[in-house]
Amino acid sequence: MDNKNEFKPYIPADKVVPEFTVTSIVIGIILAVVFGAANAYLGLLVGMTISASIPAAVISMGIIRVILRRDSILENNIVQTIGSAGESLAAGAIFTLPALFLWAEEGKIEFPSMITIFFIALFGGLLGVCFMVPLRQALIVEEHGTLPFPEGTACAEVLLAGEEGGSKAGTVFTGLGIAAVYKFVADGLKLFPSEIGYAFKGYAGSQIGIQVLPSLAGVGFICGPKISSYMLAGGTLSWFVLMPAIALFGGDATIFPGTVPISELAPGDLWGNYIKYIGAGAVATGGIISLIKTFPLIVRTFKQAMSSMTKKQAGKNTLRTQQDLPMPMLLIILVAIVILIWLIPTFPVSPLGSLIVVIFGFFFASVSSRMVGLIGSSNNPVSGMAIATLIIATLVLKATGTDGTTGMVGAIAIGGVICIIAAIAGDTSQDLKTGFIVGATPKKQQLAEMIGVVVAAAAIGGVLYLLNEAWGYGSEQIPAAQATMMKMLVEGIMNADLPWALIFIGVFVAVVIEILKVPVMPFAVGMYLPFSLSAGIMAGGIVRYIVEKIKGSDEEKKERADKGVLFTSGMIAGEGIMGIILAVLAVAKVDSVIALSISTPQIVSLIIFIALLFYLYTRCMKKSK
Repeated sequence: MDNKNEFKPYIPADKVVPEFTVTSIVIGIILAVVFGAANAYLGLLVGMTISASIPAAVISMGIIRVILRRDSILENNIVQTIGSAGESLAAGAIFTLPALFLWAEEGKIEFPSMITIFFIALFGGLLGVCFMVPLRQALIVEEHGTLPFPEGTACAEVLLAGEEGGSKAGTVFTGLGIAAVYKFVADGLKLFPSEIGYAFKGYAGSQIGIQVLPSLAGVGFICGPKISSYMLAGGTLSWFVLMPAIALFGGDATIFPGTVPISELAPGDLWGNYIKYIGAGAVATGGIISLIKTFPLIVRTFKQAMSSMTKKQAGKNTLRTQQDLPMPMLLIILVAIVILIWLIPTFPVSPLGSLIVVIFGFFFASVSSRMVGLIGSSNNPVSGMAIATLIIATLVLKATGTDGTTGMVGAIAIGGVICIIAAIAGDTSQDLKTGFIVGATPKKQQLAEMIGVVVAAAAIGGVLYLLNEAWGYGSEQIPAAQATMMKMLVEGIMNADLPWALIFIGVFVAVVIEILKVPVMPFAVGMYLPFSLSAGIMAGGIVRYIVEKIKGSDEEKKERADKGVLFTSGMIAGEGIMGIILAVLAVAKVDSVIALSISTPQIVSLIIFIALLFYLYTRCMKKSK
């Protein structure tokens, strides 16, 4: 904290190198479309998307450095900025918009037009970028050293390692190779399960498990043991207190939103039917608490941003690494979007309602940006924020007389915009963190992010139609779990049968946690996400704890941790790239050809994961020559 003002980027502020070039833009646009499509499929299949920043950076380095034989870390940074926008926009879109297709299949509405999908995605994406511009100074610069921004920091390490070469690059690419092979063997060949679990028969409703994936261990190592433990604590409350309590007291009763007796529900079903609502209430409350705490900082940041408008020569006098997009440009975009939301029939809101949508979007943008600074973009519970948005939007629309299918479509459209705002704001903050470390020009990154948003918004409609035509949402191939739940949520409010009790349980759990002075957001996120995911992250956090606790000088401990960050950065990149490849194979319907689907005992998965963690430990402890 004390040395944040002494931080010096890799490329000095007074040095100008190629950055926003035709090469970087073209490669970035291609990757935005590819990552957007692949992650849309992955998210609809498993309910989670993979952060594309690091894979995009690695691919960019391969093209620009190896093929084009040109060294430019800032060009690579622009590529990953544009490319990751496609993944983030897809993440926000798939959690809400498939609900429109589900209603269309039921004959309640017409299928959404490509133009409608484009505008929803475009508005959310542009607003997400615009909101991060005035927040950059507060979150990226002022809190450097406080908010780790795991993927942003990891991406910067990958870029720096590729630029500097030598042992650093070797460490990164060793981690990349190991994680890629690991992911292919586990989820491609299916030689061993990537998630293991055990349900306790004598303690109904509970289940212990862990996702034995390299990326989770990497995120846990980068985040550290404290944040990892808060997430695990939230998961423990859900899976070992709340779910067993539901199973114990529920008995043979059928309680909404469940459709079968509680006694017949497996732990995973209890989590999907009940805990997600509790977690959504906790996440929403944590977001409100976070906003209240950071409000003075946000106000100060806005004052700084507005004051720059009064400086006629601001662009010339400000250092390159401190230049943001001009505020007049952002205000024009905001006003245009407010007017368009009011005019487009898909959004059944008044001019005031349109303004409220934008204001509400800023709230979640600020919350999302801070949250990914803590736990990373891959674990950003965007669908939890969408749940909170849908609850409020549907209630307001119903109260103002906009009900029935019109109100339901309007709620999903508004929820889709807010969901994409949260996803893009989180991604933009990670990208700006990467740029801050390597010495990029913020305004060029912000413009690159907008380019990625426009391209991804134009492509996402075709992707959604393609996947619906191939398998149909709600099928075994693409369950679209979040979108199905959003659909049920909106219908529940319109029909006055929403499980408010579950949501308020989450609200007051978050209040208690705040009173106990435990960071609410990571705890709430742990409540919302599967326990197995939090356990995988905790495993990486434990390795970081051991590495830092073993005797040695402060310099030695820092060197160990830095080696671990480099290696785990490679692990995140390797799994991300292989995840994209597996998604392409699945869409091409050749995944079943390579899958061996051998029945392997769960203990084998655990042993292999422990071996990976031990290897991570040895890489950290290995002394430099």
